[in-house]
Amino acid sequence: MDGTEGTSHTGFRTGSSSARDETRAAAEAARRRVRIMSATAQPTLPRPRPGAAPAARLALKSDGAAPGLLDGAWWPRSRDLLSELPSLTAVLDPLWGRITRIAVNPTYWPDIPRKVPVDGHVVKAGWFTEFDPHKLLLLSYDNGRRDLLIIPPETGAESAARLMAAASGDDGPPLTASALIAADEGRDEGRNGAAATAVNAFPVPG
Repeated sequence: MDGTEGTSHTGFRTGSSSARDETRAAAEAARRRVRIMSATAQPTLPRPRPGAAPAARLALKSDGAAPGLLDGAWWPRSRDLLSELPSLTAVLDPLWGRITRIAVNPTYWPDIPRKVPVDGHVVKAGWFTEFDPHKLLLLSYDNGRRDLLIIPPETGAESAARLMAAASGDDGPPLTASALIAADEGRDEGRNGAAATAVNAFPVPG
């Protein structure tokens, strides 16, 4: 023990006021260091966006449906997970148990935060480049893994309705998320091509 420690310890034991002041000052400095370390050790989470989020646009398979490649479809309004995920978990938590993790392909998501605060808890987010870019993977405590088709936000209402029905149908085709998107885009291109052919068949008189 060095001389400073010996003096402080002896002074405290004999009731010296100056030693007690030094001891209190040292203890307060230590508490401040602990508070600072505790604050910086925890990652800072982004705060939820103000205002009530609109309800999630979602279609799910019914209970008891045969397992398949998808468990339903989600049509987000944007590619912002911080604003979109809370409304999704608000619907899914009571149905599937608390959602704890999600994963996406980063192709269509410009910003993927590590953690997203939702109502009452935090969802951890991850990404995989080999993952289907049109699929959302969700993990929950009670129901394990579920997979949703992600309908692009810019999709028209008619196409979105078809995709939701296809992904959530109990006897729907066993297609991947990207295959469903491609099939619907092909359908639209076919209809547009047929319409163009019909117009060309009956040209407007000059």
